[in-house]
Amino acid sequence: MASTNQIHDLPSVKPLDIEQQTQEEEVQEIKVFDYAKRAQWLRAAVLGANDGLLSTASLMMGVGAVKKDVKTMILTGIAGLVAGACSMAIGELVSVYSQYDIEMAQMKREDMGAEELDAGKEKLPNPWQAAGASALAFAVGALVPLLGAAFVKDYAVRVGVVIAVVSLALLAFGGLGALLGKAPVVKSSLRVLIGGWLAMGLTFGLTKLVGSAGL
Repeated sequence: MASTNQIHDLPSVKPLDIEQQTQEEEVQEIKVFDYAKRAQWLRAAVLGANDGLLSTASLMMGVGAVKKDVKTMILTGIAGLVAGACSMAIGELVSVYSQYDIEMAQMKREDMGAEELDAGKEKLPNPWQAAGASALAFAVGALVPLLGAAFVKDYAVRVGVVIAVVSLALLAFGGLGALLGKAPVVKSSLRVLIGGWLAMGLTFGLTKLVGSAGL
């Protein structure tokens, strides 16, 4: 009897709440997905800003090799900003729309219900948001050399200021992109910086050569 009473006195083990555990796992998966999605958007924004920075600075340096007045350099930078932002937006819109159409077609082939289809749509990237984000990121990067050159009248000083501010921005964008991509920060930053110097130097040198040839 004593052993029987001891067995009855043991604390009862509650069964695991499988449904609650499943819900917690789903919430955790959603959090991981949201974090990965945000990191992807941030990295794309950094890359877009880097493109705007480098392409606009190279254009300004190239045209500035032939036309040394501040007005021409600024107008060149503005034209590069507008053209580049529009190009980035249209390219991103077409790309994301293509991905959206492919994903939607795949979900329809799987005969999903209305609720599952709506849930799947919410997880897909918005093409217009992607286009706007790309254009904005490019424009932000392009503003760096424009603001650097806008208030400097002397040509040599202006070129030096543009190179300095662009170099600092390249290091910052390269480091931020490396952090988001979990890559070595110093190596990635230096790689971006050296690549930027090469782009600006080649554009300046080739434009100077063509200009001096009288073409």
